[in-house]
Amino acid sequence: MRTRERRGFTLIELIVLVVVIAAGLVGLLTVYVSAGRGSAEPVVQKQALAIGGALLEEAQLSSYDSVAGTGPTRDQFNDVLDFNGYATTGVETIDGTPIPGLGAYNVSISVATPGLNGVAEARLITVTVTGPAGVNLALSGYRVKYPCVAPCP
Repeated sequence: MRTRERRGFTLIELIVLVVVIAAGLVGLLTVYVSAGRGSAEPVVQKQALAIGGALLEEAQLSSYDSVAGTGPTRDQFNDVLDFNGYATTGVETIDGTPIPGLGAYNVSISVATPGLNGVAEARLITVTVTGPAGVNLALSGYRVKYPCVAPCP
């Protein structure tokens, strides 16, 4: 009498195969989920850095000396001290128009006159940007009054 050859898998072998594949998929999905969470934060940080850098540069390019007259919007700021106390909820253009998509970012600017390594006429500008996901960024820079070199106005 001849015995039949059996082909295929036993029930136990199939169960072990399913458990091994499931464990591998759980590990793979865990990696994808953590990578997805971490990928959005650098975008928020870069956006906050771009906003803060633009406002810091704008303040640094304004006049050091106080100039009479100023307005409620940045397009009417005429010296660095006008930026002191500036704050927004959401990011605005220079004339005060809200920028779509940047409403979750808030900006505040402070200007101090601490002096800089023996330079009496230096103003410290600090731009603070807060954004989604708890992003908080502070950029600082100086605006210095340079001595006049002839011919002077």
